[in-house]
Amino acid sequence: MILNLQNIYKDYQQDKLVVPVLKDVCLTVEEGEYVAIMGPSGSGKTTLMNIIGCLDKPTSGTYELAGEDVLKLKDKQLSDLRLRSIGFVFQSFHLMPRETAVENVSLPLSYAGVKKKERRERAIKALERVGLGDRVDFRPTQLSGGQKQRVAIARAMVNNPKILLADEPTGALDSKSGEQIMELFQKLNEEGVTIVMITHDPHIASNAKRMVKIIDGEIFEGDEKEDAS
Repeated sequence: MILNLQNIYKDYQQDKLVVPVLKDVCLTVEEGEYVAIMGPSGSGKTTLMNIIGCLDKPTSGTYELAGEDVLKLKDKQLSDLRLRSIGFVFQSFHLMPRETAVENVSLPLSYAGVKKKERRERAIKALERVGLGDRVDFRPTQLSGGQKQRVAIARAMVNNPKILLADEPTGALDSKSGEQIMELFQKLNEEGVTIVMITHDPHIASNAKRMVKIIDGEIFEGDEKEDAS
């Protein structure tokens, strides 16, 4: 088991009011799975993604990622765990505008202390893996939206993370580019990459092999609460 969340609660304080966002969430993901977490705006899916991505901590509950007790780790240890174990793909790409594709993909390797020559070699291989071997020295302004997202996916994969965590990965793309990104995710999953994808779109979620729904901060699998989505 690569990811194990048990009895996760997350509350936020607004003035004197406690606002519950996640309510007794239990979620496990096995190595090699492709899971979509689907829910409408305000359902708690972004909060859940931030907890899975070690960007936020729950109010209570337990979380193990790749065998490590996440909630016992200090900030530096959490940063190291994120760098080693999680590749992030965001809706808005988050590319450095003045850097080339290969320089953008190299960034996580730089943080990991990999030498410059090896960084470039590994970044080029990652770009070839997502079909951009001929765009390594292009800057984001020279790339289409779909190509930018491929660069972001290459950057997420360059450290060989345990999980690819994607937040609305097709949200900023036209339908054709979105389908191409879903085909790429399918290919990566077939190669053994574990993918957890957050989306509000049932069509995009249907590309995953397993669908989990989050509604009002609670998790439902399969046909549970079918009519509530």
